Amino acid sequence: MRIYTRTGDAGDTGLFGGGRVPKNHPRVEAYGDVDELNAAIGFARSIEQMSRIDEVLVPIQRDLFAIGALLATPDREKMRQHLEKARVDEERVGQLERAIDDGDRELEPLRSFIVPGGTPKAAALHLARTVCRRAERRVVSLIDSGIDEIPQVVVIYLNRLSDLLFTLARVANRRAGAGEVTW
Repeated sequence: MRIYTRTGDAGDTGLFGGGRVPKNHPRVEAYGDVDELNAAIGFARSIEQMSRIDEVLVPIQRDLFAIGALLATPDREKMRQHLEKARVDEERVGQLERAIDDGDRELEPLRSFIVPGGTPKAAALHLARTVCRRAERRVVSLIDSGIDEIPQVVVIYLNRLSDLLFTLARVANRRAGAGEVTW
């Protein structure tokens, strides 16, 4: 199978389950940002490998594939199948919350805003956090557009994930002995 198909040369793209939409369609914008988030997390994983942090991120990347597939699928039954494949549900959101709580136990209480940066690992996690926030906004816009019904758990998951990425960035700095710059 070739990587190029030429089917999108006119500015449209195919959706899972059929149909074509312009490449700037809100659905494509949403799954494109989720794809970018997945790549940003992969980049963060490649820097200064830290076992506990990276172990938390690998299943998240799998979740993001399922969320991206869901967003690219207008068929509700197929959406349900994509969510089940990665178990993107309330239990999974709970796992993200427990990972945040675990990270918080290593950190000093937050008393002011943190300037993103520090070690390359932490800076990459902060960047992933901002991409996550954008992906969340795109999904909310897609929901608000009324084009399709997207399960609310997707927004909840992305919201919690951005909090986790922030916490992991702080943990990465702490483990590396790097201080945080406050605002």
